[in-house]
Amino acid sequence: METLARDAQALFNVHLSGRQLAALTTYEKELLEWNQKFNLTAIRDAESIRTKHFLDSFSCILAWKTSPPEQLIDVGTGAGFPGIPLKILYPNLKLTLVESVGKKVKFCQHIVEVLGLEQVKVIQARAEDLGQDAQHREEYDWVVARAVANLHVLSEFLIPLARVGGNILAQKGESGPAEAQSAEEAMRLLGGKLKQLIPVHLPGVADDRYLVVMEKVAATPPKYPRKPGIPMKQPL
Repeated sequence: METLARDAQALFNVHLSGRQLAALTTYEKELLEWNQKFNLTAIRDAESIRTKHFLDSFSCILAWKTSPPEQLIDVGTGAGFPGIPLKILYPNLKLTLVESVGKKVKFCQHIVEVLGLEQVKVIQARAEDLGQDAQHREEYDWVVARAVANLHVLSEFLIPLARVGGNILAQKGESGPAEAQSAEEAMRLLGGKLKQLIPVHLPGVADDRYLVVMEKVAATPPKYPRKPGIPMKQPL
């Protein structure tokens, strides 16, 4: 964990306290244990969890710098990434985690309980349904997702959840810039606009990574998101 603390400081200017490191240690231990039974994530060793889950989650900070979100929704969170590591960093963050797979939802609920995290909601739902739910539609100042779908599709999952003036962040691999460029028309239809592309370099990870940051500049038309499954079959 010392290396993680050093890397977080060097890469993202994040100073992890003893309490935060203890929470991350517990998270890692629980993830390794649950993974043996439920296959939550393909990343199976402690070192990779620290780099490809924890540091990768912290990289979101490059998008908001010194103005962290007040209300964040993490769509398709899986085993809680990037939402839960960000909540560990920002104790006052109001966090909503969305996941459609039951075993992953159970794990997130378990971790929230074990770590005693407050103001965290874990919801089992499809993004398309949530985007049409008045409690969540256009409610968040930041909407994030990591590697959920191509940006043509992902834009329809995420943009409806951001309030006008809010931001949307997609964590992407090396296809990030090309996807962002080809999805600009879809973003526009949904009330979004490409704001910036931020390259991310993680220690020991050869692949290029990018944060694709969008801004919500207009209200999303009521017909979006379309019913579950349609965005995937007929991307905008």
